[in-house]
Parts: sequence; C-alpha cells; structure tokens
Amino acid sequence: MRFLIAAMSLAAFVFSGNAALADKRVAFVVGNSAYTNVPQLPNPAIDAKSMARVLRNVGFEVVEGANLTRDAMTAKLLEFGKKSEGADVALFFYAGHGIAVNGTNYLLPIDADLKSEMDVKLGAAINVDTTLEQTMGDAKVKLVFLDACRDNPFAAKIRSARATRSVTVASGLAEMKSGEGTLIAFATGPGQTALDGEAGTNSPFTRALIANIAQPGLEIQQAMTKVRAQVNDETSKAQLPWGHTNLTGTVYLNPAAAAASDATATVAVAQAGEVELEFWRSIKDTNKVEELNAYLTNYPNGTFKALALARIAAIQDGPSTTTRNLTVGIDPATFTDDADQISEDQIGLDKGQRRDVQRRLTGLGFDIKATGKFDDETRSVIKRWQAARGYPATGYLNKLQHKAMQSEIVSTRVASSDVSDDEPVRHRSSGGGRRARGGGGGMGGPGALFGHMMGGLFHR
Repeated sequence: MRFLIAAMSLAAFVFSGNAALADKRVAFVVGNSAYTNVPQLPNPAIDAKSMARVLRNVGFEVVEGANLTRDAMTAKLLEFGKKSEGADVALFFYAGHGIAVNGTNYLLPIDADLKSEMDVKLGAAINVDTTLEQTMGDAKVKLVFLDACRDNPFAAKIRSARATRSVTVASGLAEMKSGEGTLIAFATGPGQTALDGEAGTNSPFTRALIANIAQPGLEIQQAMTKVRAQVNDETSKAQLPWGHTNLTGTVYLNPAAAAASDATATVAVAQAGEVELEFWRSIKDTNKVEELNAYLTNYPNGTFKALALARIAAIQDGPSTTTRNLTVGIDPATFTDDADQISEDQIGLDKGQRRDVQRRLTGLGFDIKATGKFDDETRSVIKRWQAARGYPATGYLNKLQHKAMQSEIVSTRVASSDVSDDEPVRHRSSGGGRRARGGGGGMGGPGALFGHMMGGLFHR
C-alpha cells in the first residue's frame, strides 16, 4: 500500500513538473559584438549563444540573434512579440552596447552611429521601455536580463554635440522599475559600468545567469541572489548586479528537474532501478562532464536523463576563475584550428618556455607542476584549459593558442617555487585594460512603478 501511494505521489509530482514545462515559454536572446562605428566587443554574441542553449534545455522557444543591424533587430523583435502573445513566461536577454539619454534607456544595433540626441530618438537605437511593453506586455510573467552596461563610446559624442536644449547622457543604463509580474535584472547598478569578462567566453553577469537560473528547483528570485553573489565574488567586489522585481508568485525555470532531484529514494525507485539510482546518486553533484556522459551512455533513456543534460549544460557554461587581458584581440581561428604534436613542435618551445606554459596554467587556476616536461598530466590540464575557452580540446598547442595563453593575465596564485627568471608572470592591474558594460535599468513597462529592490548598488 505504501509503495502504491509513493508511486501515485511520484506520478502527480512528475505530472505537475511536466505541466510547468509545457507552459508557453518564449525568449528573445540577442548579443551584439561586431559594432561598425566603435570598437567591437569580445563576448556578447557568445553570451547570447550560451544563454539560448540553457533556455532551450528548460523548454523555451528561443528567438535568437547575433550581431544584428537596426533592421534585423527590429525583425527579431517583431517575431518575438508575435510568439510571446499569451505566453506564460516571456524572457528578454540582451548583451551588447546600451545607452541612457535623459533617463531613457536604449539598446544599440551594430550599425548604430550616434552623434546627437536626435540620432538616438529618431530610430538609430532601440527604446527599451517601448520595446518591452510592445513585445512582452501580454505575457503572464516577464523576465528581463540586460547585460548592456558597458562604458559606451557614443556617450562622449552625444555630450559634445551642439543641442538646443540640455541633454543628460549616462555612462551606463538608467534606473528602471518593473511592472506587475515582471523581474528586471542588470549587470550592475544604475549609471555604473560592468566588466565584459574574459574574451572568448562569457561576461561575469551572463556566466552567473547561466550557472544559476536553470538550476533544478531553484526559484528565480533565489537564483538572482546567487547571481549577485557570484558576480560580486568573481569581480572582487568591483561589480554588483542590480534589479527590480514585482513578481506576484514563484517562478521556476526548471521545475521538472526539481521534481526528479527532490524525489525521495522510495519514490525514485518506483521509476528507476536500484543500480541506476545508485549510479545517479554517485555522480549527480559532479562537476565532471565525463561522469555525467557515462551515466547517459549506460542509461540513454534513463530516469535522470534530463537532469544529466541540464547539468552538463550548466558545467559547460559555468563560471570561470580567470581574467583575460582584454586589450589583446584573439584571432577567431583560435576557436576552430585543431592542435596536434606537429603544430606544437612548430612553436619550438624549449624547456623554459614549457615551464612558462605550466606556470601560466597554474596561475589561471589549472594546478600543474612547472617541470618543463609535457607529460600526460600536463596534456590533461592543457585540454581542460582549451575546453574552458572554447578552443579545440586536444591537449596540444598551436601558435594561435600559445599566443592566446600569453595574452591572459594570470592571478597571483602562481607558486613562488615554480617561478623562474625565464619570463615574469603578469598580474592583473587595477587600472585599464578592462572592457566594461553599463549599469542597471528597470522596465517602466506595463503596470505600476513599484516593487522592492532586488539588488543593490555598488560604487567602484
């Protein structure tokens, strides 16, 4: 009898989780990097791709774009607006340049060329308030994430332009407030700028989002608390995400996975065999993709398949402990050209240079002894470094990857016993060399302008 009750409870639990995932969920995900009139940004297009993958894994239909012109961005917004009509959850994510003029926030397509306030208001930029209201106003729950808090190069041009009246141009985005059923989150506080992060990966804010918002059974406001903590810690308190929320209920982006992970042993056994359950218990909290893949290989249609896939996605897009020198460009071929023994031999690394590679890896968080010999352990560490940066993971280096590694600024974690006079290890400076994203805003969207603060401001 107790087993029957447990089985019935499991059926109801799983049904409710699946029903939640069956809700109509639509997302707009765009990252603009390749600006034509100002210096390009290294990460927004990558940020958008990572976010889109995470959202699809938890049931969102994603309208995705990268490096969009004004016309292309408008077309994507029209598509998103149509799809989000009557949606249970509509999510808006944008990474790229944004600007605040006289307290109104605008997002910038890659072909934007702003010389005056008139250029902004006559259509060269995307009005955030109007856009959110027109595309998401009909959705029951509205989630807005703006990683558009860079130090905008257009701001100085507009400030210096002759105008018939006063114009205020902020370094970051201006404060916004959420309407009913809305959560808005920004990379940092109003008027502040935020780090763009390690070139070729994700910004600190996006990295924290993809690591937390789709965690099994984690309510979105609890997830944003984790996001703020992660960004604050990763940037050594140089950046604190800000937000405003007026949600009227609990929102889970991954409720079905929560059902599987929270089930008791008795209930889980009703669907999974004893051996499979023990296998899953042994690796469910792992940070190693290979262990999760081992589960999927043994149980391709297993009870915890969805959980394993979501966990893999979270690890692959998870936080990095490194900071790259953003003043040095990374050749796009670095992300596609394979490396092997031949390509590594062509670099001509002597023992001292191999030690330098090992010391750099240690300084970037991949602990390895600086022996000057590339043994199996070193190959494994190189492969992990390559995978973390999106390079082909072979365990061998080529000239482009070696150059990219040398462009990275390592931390002070390098052991003094491993440091020699071959080449000094560079350290992170407190000054320039950091690309920035600009600050918070809020949706003046549909509904009253009220709610409680979800974050705080952090003054650099």
